[in-house]
Amino acid sequence: MKMIIAVIQPDKLSDVKEALTAAKVTKMTASNVIGCGQQMGYTESYRGIPSEVNLLKKVELRIAVNEEFVKPAIDAIIKGARTGQIGDGKIFILDLPECIRIRTGETGSDAIG
Repeated sequence: MKMIIAVIQPDKLSDVKEALTAAKVTKMTASNVIGCGQQMGYTESYRGIPSEVNLLKKVELRIAVNEEFVKPAIDAIIKGARTGQIGDGKIFILDLPECIRIRTGETGSDAIG
C-alpha cells in the first residue's frame, strides 16, 4: 500500500480528477494549501505599496492506493496537472504500513478498497 501526495495548481484539479477517474482511482482527499517552490512568488501593489507574495495557492491531494494502482495514479496525475511551466507541482510516494476502515474494521488492502 502507498500514500500518494500530490501538490498541484488549483485550476488543474478538475483535469486531475478526470484523469484519475479514467484510471479507476476515485477515492482521494483534497485540501487547499499555500506554498512556494521554484517560482518564488510575485510582487503586487496594495494601496500603492509593493508587497511580495511568496506563498502561492495550491491543492494537495492525498490518495491511498494498493500497489497495482500506484503507477496508473501517478500517470493520471501527471497527465492532468502538467502544463510544462514552473509550478506544475510535485508528487510524493510514501509507504503506507496500515489502513483501517472505521465502518467495518477491515484492515490493510481490503480497507483501501
